[in-house]
Amino acid sequence: MSASNIPTPHIGAGQGEIAGTILLPGDPLRAKYIAEHFLEGVKQFNGTRNMLGYTGTYEGRPVSVMGTGMGCPSIGIYSYELIHFYGCKNLIRVGTAGALMPDVHVRDMVFAMGACTTSNFVRLFGLPGDYSPVCSYRLLERAVSVAREMGLTYHVGNVLSSDMFYAPAKQAQGGMTWADMGVLAVEMEAAALYANAAAAGANALAVLTISDSMVTGEATSARERETSFTQMMEVALSLVP
Repeated sequence: MSASNIPTPHIGAGQGEIAGTILLPGDPLRAKYIAEHFLEGVKQFNGTRNMLGYTGTYEGRPVSVMGTGMGCPSIGIYSYELIHFYGCKNLIRVGTAGALMPDVHVRDMVFAMGACTTSNFVRLFGLPGDYSPVCSYRLLERAVSVAREMGLTYHVGNVLSSDMFYAPAKQAQGGMTWADMGVLAVEMEAAALYANAAAAGANALAVLTISDSMVTGEATSARERETSFTQMMEVALSLVP
């Protein structure tokens, strides 16, 4: 952690204003919602680029929450700065995903044990092969335990971090699909978050709620995605040490 690098071009917080554990929704308004509805003693630490960030306490334990924007490049910037310049040790993505498997339904939770990707983000680390981004087992084990205690419907497995939200209407089918390989759902950030955390020795986990299904076509509204997926938030907050 280097105090000489803060504030950064993307995060306006001073030293000590961000907790060691931080929740990372893509949507900054979801960050605001979490801060207003779950945290106490809240102080806003960031408004740069409207990427809202807050620090408060949850059940007496310090925790922060900040939006990251969409995609691997955006979460790559924020997670790098949070880890290297602000000393964050536990980074928990809370967001939505689209189901790729028929038994994964809208409003189910998915814990991303690993993250395949169509992004070049991980390749830019210059490794002599293909790195498999995976989550922190400690965070995953705790999250699964809490979800089980709460009686939630959840799935644990691989997700796809895609660089494309709108895929071409027709794609060449020359091989297997992600679903054929058992990939549960598609989102846009976990692979970059996991890679940055692994490179720095930090812990990361993506806690996702299924907002729509590529199989059935069922979907939720933008408002529901911002405010109604509270069980995901409760599970993520339970991971605050």
